[in-house]
Amino acid sequence: MDEQCYWVYILHCENGSYYTGYTNNLNKRYLSHLHGTGNCKYTRSFKPLCIAQCWKISGNKSLAMQIEHAIKKLPRSEKEQIISQPSTLSTDPRVQPFKISSNPIS
Repeated sequence: MDEQCYWVYILHCENGSYYTGYTNNLNKRYLSHLHGTGNCKYTRSFKPLCIAQCWKISGNKSLAMQIEHAIKKLPRSEKEQIISQPSTLSTDPRVQPFKISSNPIS
């Protein structure tokens, strides 16, 4: 059986802000943000333009939640730093930066 994985992601929104979340299905969650069908009031008001950066978290939902929480507490300048240098987010081998060459299908 394949090990469960989660995604921690940062969206760049139309108002210039960053939104951070986690999910076990990145494509489905991104589409729900785009179409306003998810349970996220923020991205219903400020649509995402793209996934600025994401990380694949191997097997541990609580780790994904901890990383999401840590990113949310960062000031904008530090969020921009981990977006430009995603490997600096964590030294934990279960946390892998993932480069998206183009955003999921909208």
